Amino acid sequence: MPTQIDVVVIGGGQAGLATAYFLRRAGIDYVVLDDQSAAGGAWRHTWDSLHLFSPAPWSSLPGWQMPISQQEYPSRNEVIDYLARYEDRYQIPVLRPVHVQSVSPAQDGLLVATDRGQWLAKAVVSATGTWSAPYTPDYPGREIFRGRQIHSAQYRCSDELHGQDVLVVGGGNSGAQILAEVSKVCRATWVTLHEPVFLPDDVDGQVLFERATARWKALREGVTPPVPVGGLGDIVMVPPVREARERGVLISRRPFSDFDADGVVWGDGSSSHVDVVIWCTGFRPALSHLGPLQLSIVDGAPRTDGTTRSRDEARLWLVGYGEWCGAASATLIGVMRGARDAAQGIVQFLETTRAAAAPVSRRAGDEAPQ
Repeated sequence: MPTQIDVVVIGGGQAGLATAYFLRRAGIDYVVLDDQSAAGGAWRHTWDSLHLFSPAPWSSLPGWQMPISQQEYPSRNEVIDYLARYEDRYQIPVLRPVHVQSVSPAQDGLLVATDRGQWLAKAVVSATGTWSAPYTPDYPGREIFRGRQIHSAQYRCSDELHGQDVLVVGGGNSGAQILAEVSKVCRATWVTLHEPVFLPDDVDGQVLFERATARWKALREGVTPPVPVGGLGDIVMVPPVREARERGVLISRRPFSDFDADGVVWGDGSSSHVDVVIWCTGFRPALSHLGPLQLSIVDGAPRTDGTTRSRDEARLWLVGYGEWCGAASATLIGVMRGARDAAQGIVQFLETTRAAAAPVSRRAGDEAPQ
């Protein structure tokens, strides 16, 4: 028999923990199911030298500020440590490793099937993020290319790239930061769809979050949002990227047309030898476990009510996947709004459900049935 519970949160990374914080405050009976072997979520799988591009106070989950880093911006290891201590601080009930296989509709809720049993939940929060669903564009000839291809999700460090010809593909922050690192040890070429947008040196994640917040508030108030200078996808000039600029390596060229066995062919017909391609081309929402719910997908994402609640399944909330479920929701500090909205919505849903299920008392004077 499945374990019955009010709420199952799927995913123990930053989105799952932020949601758990608000569910805990509301006194909800919940559990967090995480497929990782230890705390830290996707941060456990980022490259070794990764740093945030926001100071610690602007990289914190609700309730407890991340400790101030000795460096300008916290490292991945500091983030992992913070998330582990956050779990302990709030005694969040995380079960791991638990792989969620499916979420299916049931008569009394949603049935969450895993490799360690089943849970029957009145409501489910999907907070699985995107890291396990890397996106790689389909270029002609990829199948005949004899070099190595890795995604930024698998990249850890530049140790194995010394002296090689490397293409770094992608114009976002991951592309710029990985290019800055690998260009010290190999012949690196940066490929971007458009000319990269570099933010001023004094603009970091704090400024970008403030702009995202102003836009969010304007939309909530029904007024025209301000037009920001720079967005979360533009390149923040963190110290390694500034150093790469000084070396003159932040130069990109437009995409190649196809692969051949030894490298790539450019639009003008010329070719380049390539040993390794590092795809810094982003991610898609990791939502395969929701397949049985048959959610409608619009522009690559399930439909929501404007915040985090699914429009197709009233017992499902989605937290932390990107702009479609909240401004800056894929960031440490930005996920707080979506997590809070989800928890508040779940509380209201559970109260309504319980009120509807409660027996109606007989009015005074009514006769008992014979």
